[in-house]
Amino acid sequence: MPTKTEDKGPRASARSTQEFLPVSEVRDGVIVLKDGGLRAILLASSINFALKSEDEQTAFIVQFQNFLNSLDFSVQIFVQSRMLDIRPYVATLEAAYKEQLDDLMRIQIREYIEFVKSFTEAANIMTKNFFVAVPYSASIDITQRGPLALLPFGKKKKGSEEANRSFEEQVTQLEQRVSIVQQGLVRTGVRTVQLGTEEAIELLYKMFNPGEEGKPMPLQK
Repeated sequence: MPTKTEDKGPRASARSTQEFLPVSEVRDGVIVLKDGGLRAILLASSINFALKSEDEQTAFIVQFQNFLNSLDFSVQIFVQSRMLDIRPYVATLEAAYKEQLDDLMRIQIREYIEFVKSFTEAANIMTKNFFVAVPYSASIDITQRGPLALLPFGKKKKGSEEANRSFEEQVTQLEQRVSIVQQGLVRTGVRTVQLGTEEAIELLYKMFNPGEEGKPMPLQK
């Protein structure tokens, strides 16, 4: 006789992975979490700290310390390490190989393609990207809305127009924080740029699908 546990497997596995993700949507380059919080992602440039002189290293540490002390909100700094995807470069070489009419140049291009492939496979080359996540979450003002606003029956459903206005106000607050972080980092010599909607979606996809590295991201329906 089949047991009850045997019938639960298919239903449990049928749940979508997206149900477990904290992200609700990416809107105008801003990541919207399911709890209403907002996140902006900055791509930061790198600095070769080891090649700097002792005075330069000390100056950088002091500037970075001043930057951290100037913040009245938390930020998250994370590094993404990935295998170098040489395929786009090889594809460019293959196209040049097909268009080349000179036999000697064709031989040289073919040898160079094989060299690049063998070198990247043997050296295991990694690429690193540096990101800074800037958060913002709207706080509830009890003095203005009253204690009943915290209870389920005290909450009123917002209309679309009011919700859009509230979102724009929160984005403005988030942009102010982004500006503070960018100005603080540029004093240390680190340049940053905020990710757009497509870049943020691609980053999230690769973070939550590490096994899909090297495969194209599926198109949004």
